[in-house]
Order: sequence, then structure tokens, then C-alpha cells
Amino acid sequence: MAKIKIDATLNSLVEYVNKMTYERLTPSAIHHTKKLLIDSLGCAIGGYSGEPCIIARNLATSSTGNPPARIIGSGIATTIEMATFSNSVMLRYLDFNDTYTSIGEGHPSDAIPAVLASAEAFHASGKTIIAALAATYEVYMALADTVGLAERGWDHGFFVVLASVAGTGKILNLNSEQMAHAFSIAGSANIPTRQTRRGELSMWKGCATALSAREGVFATLLAKEGITGPPEAFEGKHGIWDQITGKFALPILENKQNYFAVERSGIKFFPTEYHSHVPLLLLQQLGKDLVLENIKSIHIEANQRGYSETGNEPQRWDPQTRETADHSLPYMLSIILTDGHLTIDSFQDQRILDPALRPIMKKISVSENIEFTRNFPKLLQARVSVTTNDGKVHVAEGNYPKGHEYDPMTDEEVELKFRELCLREMSDENTESLLDTLWHLEDAPNLNQIMNLMCFDPPKLTAVHSLIRD
Repeated sequence: MAKIKIDATLNSLVEYVNKMTYERLTPSAIHHTKKLLIDSLGCAIGGYSGEPCIIARNLATSSTGNPPARIIGSGIATTIEMATFSNSVMLRYLDFNDTYTSIGEGHPSDAIPAVLASAEAFHASGKTIIAALAATYEVYMALADTVGLAERGWDHGFFVVLASVAGTGKILNLNSEQMAHAFSIAGSANIPTRQTRRGELSMWKGCATALSAREGVFATLLAKEGITGPPEAFEGKHGIWDQITGKFALPILENKQNYFAVERSGIKFFPTEYHSHVPLLLLQQLGKDLVLENIKSIHIEANQRGYSETGNEPQRWDPQTRETADHSLPYMLSIILTDGHLTIDSFQDQRILDPALRPIMKKISVSENIEFTRNFPKLLQARVSVTTNDGKVHVAEGNYPKGHEYDPMTDEEVELKFRELCLREMSDENTESLLDTLWHLEDAPNLNQIMNLMCFDPPKLTAVHSLIRD
């Protein structure tokens, strides 16, 4: 591969990966990495039976890889790219995986399956996997802190594809030149539109970033074999700056004073769009002292991002799909009022289409509060005002959701969430063994034990074991 001069943005991305070693990570960063991995794998296992997850698995069976990687749950061996896609669809299906909110936002863990598939295929150690995951988060969140995509009509899959390159490139031990070409190929070829998240939401809402993760892996494998990408993918004529983002400069890694990005991503308390969490918690608290029949109206004030995502389109008042329902404040608030809680079972088709919920939803209105928008993303404010039939107004306001960096979920709370999700598909014994193994990931020689523990579809196990080397 001939040496060429690359633009400064590509060079910054390469530096993020090169400097992210296990030895450089603090104990806190290592712990948070494992905690987020536990949360993410719980979400993937909990989403195993979702319709798009089944479709993705079925499609993956038509491909074989050398080296292979496995699909969570079934244990089917396929290509690294298809394992990435299938596992990421599962991880995203419940909309329960972690979220980062800044100038840009999204789900850094969408890229985790790219790291795991490549790690299994290339027999990476636990310490290498931790470093690769830290690099994945560092790249994703550096971009999210710098680039606003949603307002320009582009989707956060762009962050995912580059984050997937970072993690996969770390696993594959690419040199700096190969790494630059992988970022260039991935960035130039994979810029998804935001239309995926507008109007009535389809299955693709939970699959779009899975494709981005898959394409990040593919770009990295191409660069490893010698394919070169545009040397000025970001800053050159008709490049990403010109066409998509405008100019930006990524933060310098040394300025972060050993506080790593992986320590800042928010773990979800509800299986819903992140901006709905504060209103849901507030209404849950208010609802303890209110009788549904006495409620005349409910008004939610949100920042512009929350309003746009969960309360500014007519489909949010009559959701027809799971994907729309978990982005519908009127639907989710009506569930809180009627059931007192909201879980993944709140998004079964029969519940979403329940006609008894529509009159409640009609009592709910949502608007943007300009002050909240000005304070975003420093604060994720929301205000809930409930007016009862006697004219009284009950008001509650909050700044952060449970699980946010400033109101974190404890290890015990994350473990409880993990168990509740895993026990839908796995035995108690395997769930506890998996949890213990993940907390000790740095001691693992490779990913085999973890993947074996996540094989809970017995008919597939014999065939899988013949394909995967220890």
C-alpha cells in the first residue's frame, strides 16, 4: 500500500484508536466498559424473539465465513459482517440499549456487535476487547460532541459506522495507514438519512445502525487486505465536510485528563426513546397521587430534540407499530397512567392497538420549551403539568433521566435489568455464569466462553461447536 497524505480529520480518528490501549485505561473506564457490555448483551438476548431479529438470523444462515463468527442465541456461525448485523439488530430491537446525548446523539453500543464478531473470529483476548470497546466509544462520542447530524437530516448511523471501524480496527491490529483507509472507506460510503426516524416508524428504525455497524466491519476488512480509500474523505472537495457536516475539529484526546468517553454514556431505565425518560419518571411519581378518571389534561414541555422525537407528529397519537410506540410520548404516558409502570411487554401489538388507550392519549399535549432547548444538552429538562377535573394543576420538573451520567444506575440495578432480560431466553445458571464472566472479561483468553454461554437454542449447538475453534 503506497503511503499518501491524509486529511487532518482522518489522522485524528487514527490517533484515537492508536492511543486507546488497555494499559492506558483507568480502573473506572475498564469497569464502565464492562458495565455497558453487560447492559448491551442483556438487551440483545432480551430482543432475541423480535420479528426483525428472526428475519436477520434467517438471512445470516445463508452465509458462511472464514473465519466465522456466531450469532447470539442461536449460535449459528456465519460471516463476521452478518454476525455483526444480526447481533446489532437484536441489541437495538427493544430500544433499551445505552444512549449518548450531546450536539449529536444516538446509541454507541450499536457498534458493540462489530467488535464482538471480529473479536471472536480473530481470537482477541478480553483485554484487547476492552480496549477496542473503549476506542469505539471514544470515536462515537467525540463525533457526537462535535457534529450535529439530525438538524441536517442525517442519521447517527454515520457515527456508528466510524465507531465500528475504530473497534474492529483495534481487534484486527491495523497499522495507521490501514486504519486511515478503513475510516475513509466507511465514511465516504455510508451516510444514512434521518427519514428512518420520521412519521410512522418501521422495522428499519432498529435495523439502520445495524447496517452501519456491518459496513464498518466490511470497510475495515477491505483496508486490512489493501484496499485504499480517498485520502481527503472529510476535508477534500465534495467530501464529508462539504456535503454533510460542515467543518469541525475533533477534541484532542490528551485534553480529556483520563476521563474516558465510555464513562459518560447513559444506561436506559425504560425501553423507550431517551428523551421520554424524564417525562415518564415525572408522571410515574405524580400518578401515585392521582386517579385516572379525574385527569382532565396532561401537558409535557420538552426541549426541541425531545419534542421532535416523541411528540410533534400525528402518528405519535395513534401508533401502529412497536417502533412508533416506543417513540410516542402520548402512548407511553398513557401506559404509565393505566399500568403504573412501563416494560418491554408494554409494546406488544395488542397493547399498542388497544382502543381504550386512545381517549387517554387525546388528553396529552407536547410542546417545546425554548428555555429547555437553550439548556440542552447540558440539561435534559422536561416539565409535566397534570390538570384535574377540579381545576388543580399538579406540576413536576426534572433535569436528567435515571441512568444518565449525573444520575447513574448502580451495578446492582444494571445486573437486575440484565437478569430480567436474559431470563426470558436463558436458564438462571447460564445467566449468572455469563454475568460473572463478563465482569471478569479482562481475564478471558478469548470470547469463546462468553459466546458459548449465550447459545440457548440447543438444536444448533452441536453444529456450531464443529465450526468454532477454541
